[in-house]
Formats: sequence, structure tokens, C-alpha cells
Amino acid sequence: MKTISRDELKAKMDRGEDFFLVETLAESCYQHTHLPGAIHLSPFAAQRDAPIILPDKSALVVLYCSDITCMASGDVAEKLEDLGYGNVRVYEGGKQDWMAAGLPVEGRSRMSAASKK
Repeated sequence: MKTISRDELKAKMDRGEDFFLVETLAESCYQHTHLPGAIHLSPFAAQRDAPIILPDKSALVVLYCSDITCMASGDVAEKLEDLGYGNVRVYEGGKQDWMAAGLPVEGRSRMSAASKK
């Protein structure tokens, strides 16, 4: 399984590179908070939904879940590779590492926090 670091991911985002950023946690977790521009892909529906939401099998796909102990992104990476996706990376630190570094997130929690100010 190939990985990508937080710094590498942030640099790709800052440069505006084209790639798919995919959260593999439950839909409710994704709706609550996710990395900027991320889309959702459930581990349970990855084989069914991947060809629809990730149509280019040669594109870079960066998967993440909650943290280094979370296995969902690795599981989805294996499924995508089995489906023929050739450029899959896992951001092992996940959402917790991203937020611990003070980097921006999107989702309902961000909106509710902003509305309380």
C-alpha cells in the first residue's frame, strides 16, 4: 500500500493539482467534518460506487479515514486496486492528524461553529 504524508497532500492541494480526495469513514462522520474538497466513499459500497464517483482509473486517488489506527482507507485502497485503479495512496494520519496540525476542514461542525460566533 502506497502512502502520502500530510505535507505532500497539503502541497498538492495548495498547487491545485487534480486528484480525488476520498474519506472512507461513515457518511455521518464525513458530513460532520472532512478535509477540503473531499468526497465520500463507504468501504461497504466501494466496489459498487467507485466506478461512478471515480471514473478515471489512472487518476491519483488519496484515501483517508480517522487516524493511523483506522483500517478503512487501507481496505478501500485494496478494493480500488483490485478494480484496476493504478494510482492509489493512503494518508495514514487521516482526519485527526490533519486537524491536529490546525489545517482547515469542511462540514456541518465547521458551519455550526461559525454560526455561534
